[in-house]
Amino acid sequence: MNRYANALILTACFLFSHSSLVFAGQFFERNGLAIDGHDPVAYFTEQKPVKGSPEFRVEFEGATFQFASAAHRDAFVANPSKYAPRYGGYCAYGMAKGYKAKVDPEAFSVVHGTLYLNYSDAIRTRWLSDVPGYIQQADANWPEVQAQTTVRD
Repeated sequence: MNRYANALILTACFLFSHSSLVFAGQFFERNGLAIDGHDPVAYFTEQKPVKGSPEFRVEFEGATFQFASAAHRDAFVANPSKYAPRYGGYCAYGMAKGYKAKVDPEAFSVVHGTLYLNYSDAIRTRWLSDVPGYIQQADANWPEVQAQTTVRD
């Protein structure tokens, strides 16, 4: 093997061994699924996270969303901007601070008809302390942060 190939392999090993460096897409995905397979419509209809089914899948902006029912899938397809999580499903608090961060589907809030996800319950509590201020900061950061290719663990 030449030096270039060795360097490439070592770089790949380093990146994959560092849990804080994860490549970020348009939507935050875990296990190949947006919201870790949770149904985005259920946050609105059930006011809680509900796991979706592989039977009811939809591709949206390069991400795979799962739904608990055909009715939820169809509602999403009819109006994805209503149900898709804000900031690509990355942590809303992290977005307010200027970076992409993974989320816990259990740490969520629906504010004025928009789904926001957070890194953890502790971060969600911090987010809830000033939702209007954090939304303003996150909205201002989103155009630039959206282009980031890594997500914080």
